[in-house]
Amino acid sequence: MPLFLNDEQTMLRDTARDFVGEHAPVAHLRRLRDNDDATGFDRALWKQFAEMGFTGILIGEDAGGLGLGHVEAGVVLEEIGRNLSPSPFLTTAVAAVAALDGTMQAERWFPGILSGETVAALAIDEGPKHRDRIAMRAERSGNGFRLSGAKQFVTHGHVADLLIVAARTAGSDKDDEGVTLFAVPADAAGLTATPERLADSSIAARLTFEGVAVDGDAVIGTVDDGRTPLDRLLRAGRTGASAELLGVGGGAMDMTVAYLKQRKQFGALIGSFQALQHRAAHLYAELEVARAAVLKAQQLLDAGDAAADQAVSVAKAMTGLATTLSVQEGVQMHGGIGMTDEYDIGFFMKRARVLAEMFGDTNFHAERVARGRGY
Repeated sequence: MPLFLNDEQTMLRDTARDFVGEHAPVAHLRRLRDNDDATGFDRALWKQFAEMGFTGILIGEDAGGLGLGHVEAGVVLEEIGRNLSPSPFLTTAVAAVAALDGTMQAERWFPGILSGETVAALAIDEGPKHRDRIAMRAERSGNGFRLSGAKQFVTHGHVADLLIVAARTAGSDKDDEGVTLFAVPADAAGLTATPERLADSSIAARLTFEGVAVDGDAVIGTVDDGRTPLDRLLRAGRTGASAELLGVGGGAMDMTVAYLKQRKQFGALIGSFQALQHRAAHLYAELEVARAAVLKAQQLLDAGDAAADQAVSVAKAMTGLATTLSVQEGVQMHGGIGMTDEYDIGFFMKRARVLAEMFGDTNFHAERVARGRGY
């Protein structure tokens, strides 16, 4: 598989770049933050995403979507990252769609996602770091279940219409099996959401489930075999987060290179200094290697290849490293003003930090690759 976009994917990239750059640039994020917006994103803009067809990229044509793949979804996510656009695209149109695809829940929730009316949140993590362990319990009650426990760092969890919840229906906390995935309406009785702002001004929620009752139809997939749709969700989410990270790193690099071409010191453009040229060249090379890793993971996912799982972890680890380098170099090359709120480079550093943690950080995925290789 060639590690470059084909003509149709390039056209989609150009369309997404123009749309996101015009409607949701960094100034859009700054405005939401300064206004202390309680939602965390613009619902009207989310509907515009739907009108552009973006929300249906991963939804099959038989369900009204575009029937495209993770490469195309990544194209949109990279532009979202490049502009730091607050959007539920990753959680809703990518991760949630991947989990719901092929299940009975798809018919219920896909129309709202396609129209931009529905926002989905992922209630997976329970501790300060992303882990595979699920401790939250779901106990049988009549024809359904009662969910008890807590989740945290649930992006858009305070305003979502749909919560995809991973809970344990059998076994111990350390077991891979015995997990069930549920589609829970956000207005369910006994569910409490406490929103908190993260470092990048996005809003995530701590969710508390106190005997939340759901019927049997809320199960995504089959009982005790939630790992199957959960793994689909995580692979899609991790690949999508990698693409968005790539956009954040690319946006920071572009901003930094532009600054090197404008800022003068000792009567010369600082971009003419060889030391800074070397650092910029090194950064470009690291981002290009990460880009290849992301595209490879996307292609393998679209092909249904068994090697996709490890490729996804490689992509997430490498984009975490490359984008961290990009935002750190960006702040350093901007000098003192890079630490001020007036310059946008600081926003890129904060977003990179949050995205790097989402769905597992570099260390998590490096260890996952090592274990998968038998180490």
